[in-house]
Amino acid sequence: MPLKELAERRTLLHRKSDAQTVLKHALDDVQIGEVALVSSFGAESVVLLHMVAEIDPATPVIFLDTEMLFPETLTYQRELASTLGLTDIRVVTPDRAKVMERDVDGILHTFDTDACCTLRKTEPLERALQGFGGWITGRKRVQGGQRAQLPLYEKDETTRIKINPLAAWTPKMIADYMDQHDLPRHPLVARGFASIGCAPCTTKVAEGEDPRAGRWRGQEKTECGIHFEGGKAIRQESAA
Repeated sequence: MPLKELAERRTLLHRKSDAQTVLKHALDDVQIGEVALVSSFGAESVVLLHMVAEIDPATPVIFLDTEMLFPETLTYQRELASTLGLTDIRVVTPDRAKVMERDVDGILHTFDTDACCTLRKTEPLERALQGFGGWITGRKRVQGGQRAQLPLYEKDETTRIKINPLAAWTPKMIADYMDQHDLPRHPLVARGFASIGCAPCTTKVAEGEDPRAGRWRGQEKTECGIHFEGGKAIRQESAA
């Protein structure tokens, strides 16, 4: 079955399912194949991580260490994985030779953020996803832009299915789930960081600002570009 049709059928099948059901079925779906959760261990990541841990703690979890993350994120990642009992955390870093060739001084982000994200996020993730038939994301329709019509399942720009179990979730649902399960928050959230990425390109947000306003502040860029087309990263106005 063509992947686009498979994604559409799964979205229709689960149109009334809760996020846990979508996750469980995706992890067991023989037509999709092996599935990994890709997590930034950011402000809201604990929700999906907890759900996956409840269903199958041996699920592969891919964490992109761009080597420019906040120290708090690295600590949170280690502590949260241990707390939840996740047993297959795959920490992925940029290719050393490519970093030495394209960003030896670590300043690429100061003049070409797209190129930096490609080097430190897009290319490592594509490498890490080799062999997987699908991957789970935490994108939500309330984040707007192209995400406003986000389906539960979609074909990505390669030969994989992308699963978005929290597509219909609201900020209140996220907060309520964290409270209900007494889940540990990312320490930077309490300090005003509503969306957390690499340290050089992430700032605090003011009250009333869009949660992602602190990402690449002052630039038109809104996304890191974790999408692929013909093996190359493509810019999206709102995707992740």
